[in-house]
Amino acid sequence: MEKKEIYLAGGCFWGVEHFFSLIEGVISAEAGYANGNEEFCGNPEGDGPSYKEVYTDKTGFAETVKVSYDKNTISLSELIKLFFKIIDPYSVNRQAHDAGTRYRTGIYYTDPEELSVIKPVYDSLEKEGGKKFAVELLPLKNFFKAEEYHQEYLDKNPGGYCHLPLEMFRFAKDYKPDNNKKP
Repeated sequence: MEKKEIYLAGGCFWGVEHFFSLIEGVISAEAGYANGNEEFCGNPEGDGPSYKEVYTDKTGFAETVKVSYDKNTISLSELIKLFFKIIDPYSVNRQAHDAGTRYRTGIYYTDPEELSVIKPVYDSLEKEGGKKFAVELLPLKNFFKAEEYHQEYLDKNPGGYCHLPLEMFRFAKDYKPDNNKKP
């Protein structure tokens, strides 16, 4: 197993986390906050901003999911394609009914070499769609794990709110990664 990580902001992190946790080859999916203002990186309850702070849209943080995966089972390019299946890439600071800068979409990478894998997929999908995406494609500046009650939220609350359609979870559960491993 060769563990890698990518950070994906796709609106409310409850559904994004649940979707990726169902994908074969994903080791873990963790809800958190990414790419916010440094001044909000410490709170009395521990490192990073609190949900209450992020919810104000004054921190610059986006609800983001840290996806840890086995690159020998699923490729980064496959994960990016799957990400685009669950977001509206043209929507600015909004996914479904959730609005605010905390719900912006983004792909945040930690290794500059990952950009050479992500960018062609991004550009191809953008060209296919015929207009410019509103999805940030940036290096990860910071990431903080969200409070425990946000982790595996939809597993703990099966009837809980989610902006993703249920059929996307069935799709994720049945998805089989491409055996011809590309980056």
